[in-house]
Amino acid sequence: MANATTPLLADDRRDADASSSTLSDAEEDALRGQSRATQAGRSWPSRLRESLLFAWALLATAGVLVLAVWASHQQQTSFDKPAGKRNLIFMVSDGMGPASLSLTRSFRQYTEGLEHGDTLTLDKHFWGSSRTRSSSSLVTDSAAGATAFSCGMKSYNGAISMLPDSTPCGTVLEAAKKAGYKTGLVVTTDITDATPACFASHVDMRWQNDDIAVQEVGNGPLGRVVDLMFGGGRCRFLPNETEGGCRADNINVVDMAKNDYGWNYIGNRSAFDEFWEGKKEVPLPMLGLFADTDIPFELDRQNMNDVYPSLSEMAKTALRALEKATEDSERGFFLMIEGSRIDHAGHGNDPAAQVREVLEYDRAFKAVIDFLEESSTPGVLVATSDHETGGLSVARQVNANYPQYLWYPAVLANASSSSEYLAHRLHAYVTKTPNESVDELKKYINDELVIPGFGIHDASDDELTALASNPEQAQYLFAHMISIRAQIGWSTHGHSAVDVNIYSSGGPGAEVLRGNVENTDVGKYLREYLSVDVEAVTKELNEKMTSKRRLGTTGEEAAVDTDNRISAEVEDHWIAHEEMEAQRTAVGA
Repeated sequence: MANATTPLLADDRRDADASSSTLSDAEEDALRGQSRATQAGRSWPSRLRESLLFAWALLATAGVLVLAVWASHQQQTSFDKPAGKRNLIFMVSDGMGPASLSLTRSFRQYTEGLEHGDTLTLDKHFWGSSRTRSSSSLVTDSAAGATAFSCGMKSYNGAISMLPDSTPCGTVLEAAKKAGYKTGLVVTTDITDATPACFASHVDMRWQNDDIAVQEVGNGPLGRVVDLMFGGGRCRFLPNETEGGCRADNINVVDMAKNDYGWNYIGNRSAFDEFWEGKKEVPLPMLGLFADTDIPFELDRQNMNDVYPSLSEMAKTALRALEKATEDSERGFFLMIEGSRIDHAGHGNDPAAQVREVLEYDRAFKAVIDFLEESSTPGVLVATSDHETGGLSVARQVNANYPQYLWYPAVLANASSSSEYLAHRLHAYVTKTPNESVDELKKYINDELVIPGFGIHDASDDELTALASNPEQAQYLFAHMISIRAQIGWSTHGHSAVDVNIYSSGGPGAEVLRGNVENTDVGKYLREYLSVDVEAVTKELNEKMTSKRRLGTTGEEAAVDTDNRISAEVEDHWIAHEEMEAQRTAVGA
């Protein structure tokens, strides 16, 4: 009973508190899934049912999580294959790393007076990046890199679409040909070089160029798989006793191609122009070899435009030819285009040559983009590099003082010749004038090569003396003169392990190449987009080629000394390239 001093509602509050305490205990039991009424008398079937329901809920939750992860993985690694006719263009910028793009972009902006936001066509189609290691080294070579693209599998440095167990792997080009697509290869190097070779031949080591040549024209385990080839390397197709031939045998592969496999052949710029200018339709199969070895660097080729076609010209001609050839077909075409000599400029550490190579590659890339936009047939462009070459750095500390934050594109702009071309001229001059004094040779080098070729008017006596005393090192010495003045750095004359960029037009499934992927993922996408059976080609190859033998130049199998392959792998392809160029220079001297 409340009295006068008891606060109003005190009794009610006390009763409420007691009730609240009772409810709180009941609520606590309920939260634990129990109640006072059932806690003591709940039967074991009830407890079993609750345990089973809990376990089912746990499994269902885990299943949902696994399904979500699987769906996310599938979205990233697979796609609905396109139906119907389609074209695929795959571009390789051999040796081009991310720094090459920075170098070339700034060079173009400087030489053309452009704003900093005016970028390359490549920049506008940046897609992702690729890891490049091979099965035998953290630093890949072009052969293992191209095998990753053509076969979608890792292999050792030097392998031309062969696996570490000495068995062949089918390529996307071979599978495309078997599925009814037209196929093509366009390069600026020797057409038997590693990248094109990996799409249409199978040999243990990349230096087996004679064997590669005969396989490319059709004398291989699968017969002819290419419909169009444009590039250099004519000497690989001519007998060693023929002028311009560099084979180790007397096989005339050009005649073999025409007589045995139905190839049409053109060997110079004037013949190419008949098709480039649209005067004639390109008959397939077409073999166009426009240089004895490599087509000259773009920097030099521009001064010999009447002798050699450019990469973009060859690419446009190939696109038009393959489109015409497939206009009435249910299948489209597969075309591989390589900016081959970006790599060579990197090996030579020549920044003036490299920026012109990348610019020409960018023009070819734009030509493909324009083609796809105008074509009535759906298509996709994928482009990447096999590796970076030279360890290029777009900056260089040239003395012990605090480094300057700059580099000089004007130095590269002043160059009208590559270091390779000036070295060839010096070699030829020394051969013709063997008795000339060092001082006379230094004057020739400065007045006839350095000033007109590089636009360098401050060559030091030490630089000229080094060139006159060591003409066999002229290419490297000339390149150093350019690099040091432009403040461009290099870490190697070989390859590096840096990741490389991927570019694309976009299209069905191209999202799988977003982000950072393996180079083999690029190869797997190519086959998936075309819906071709590379595994079936691999099976056929293995039935026709034994595991430790290769196809010889006469179409018969010849033994391969696999025990010596490790030593063969260390043979640097750039050294072999320089030896070939030295032989060519000596012949032309």
